Amino acid sequence: GATPPNKRHKLVDEFNNTSADTKFVFLLSTKAGGMGINLVSATVVVVFDPNWNPSHDHQAQDRAYRIGQRHDVKVYRLISSGSIEEKMYQRQLYKQLHEGVALHQ
Repeated sequence: GATPPNKRHKLVDEFNNTSADTKFVFLLSTKAGGMGINLVSATVVVVFDPNWNPSHDHQAQDRAYRIGQRHDVKVYRLISSGSIEEKMYQRQLYKQLHEGVALHQ
């Protein structure tokens, strides 16, 4: 979130215009990268800072699933056993389960 919008836009353009044979990492938090960023050249998304609200994580993952994406995208989550991230992920699953039940009743 501390990167100024004009610099962020430039970094996103550089990332999306990097050739496929060049290895490039675009590191951003789910909070900063959840909205307004299009990363169609990404092939891997790693969630390392989950949010209690599962829609925030989905929104961040969807930065790679955009019109113009030509590759499969793999999503990984970094979760350690017994960590707060594990509790957050379990809560996300619980919320998604109940969301689905509520929508289908």
